[in-house]
Order: sequence, then C-alpha cells, then structure tokens
Amino acid sequence: MTEAVVMVQHMPPSFTRALAQRLNENSPLAVREAADGDRLERGVALLAPGNYHLQLDSHNRVALDQGPRRNGVRPALDVSMETAVTQYGAATIGVVLTGMGTDGTSGSRHIKAAGGQIIAEDQATSTVYGMPRSVIEAGLADHIVPLLQVASKIRELIE
Repeated sequence: MTEAVVMVQHMPPSFTRALAQRLNENSPLAVREAADGDRLERGVALLAPGNYHLQLDSHNRVALDQGPRRNGVRPALDVSMETAVTQYGAATIGVVLTGMGTDGTSGSRHIKAAGGQIIAEDQATSTVYGMPRSVIEAGLADHIVPLLQVASKIRELIE
C-alpha cells in the first residue's frame, strides 16, 4: 500500500471524531476517524480514535484495541509505527509532531532499523517540543522541518 496515511493524536474519544471532521474540511485528503477493519487506501487519512491503539494487519486493514497504555497514552504513536513498519518496511515514513513525552521514539527506532525515514517537527514551530525532541536527541530524525514544511517533505520522500 503506497501513500496511505495513519494519524495518532493523544486525545479523548469525544475529541478525535471532531478533529477528523475538522481536518477533513481543510485537507485535500479525505480524513476520518478510523474504525476497526477499515482498509488503508490512497488519498485517505485515518485518525486513531481516542482510547484505542491503531494497528495495521497484513491485509492493509486497521485493527483497534485497548491494550495497555504505552508512554502513559492510548492511542500511542509507537504502537501504530511499530505495526506499520512490520507491514511496509523501508517504505514507512514516520512523522513526529508537537507533543509531550517520548511517544514516537520507539516507533521511530523500528522504522529506522527497517530502512524507513523519520520526519520530526523543529523546535521553533512545536507548541510542546517533547516528542520531536526525544526523536531528534535519539539521533532518529532524518529530516527536521518546520510544521508548514512537513507535507512538502512527505511528498518529496514519496516521489
């Protein structure tokens, strides 16, 4: 599967559906809150629902679960990144944006080990620099870019 997008945001369940709707209204991609069994597809961005880890199976389908919190959160970016790389290997591009804590560091390590690429938001545009800083300080970021350049960097890597 190429050019499928999965997003993880540390938000409660009632907020992720509204966020997906808002992003859908302002994005060239179709954005929706993921449901168990959704298929990954080009041009669609699936947002992990609050309180559910989003994993990917070998059939390009979403599997949601309420497994243990990772880094104190559910959904956890690490969970999604780690399952994405098992399915897509070096074709995986991980993006870590503003946020508290270290979620995304373990997942980035897995993506890098498989030959994938990591983009981290720079400090200047991060509201909370914790997650990107953790990835950058671990030496895992291939590209450190301002928020407004993230989409163009993703497109560049895909092409």
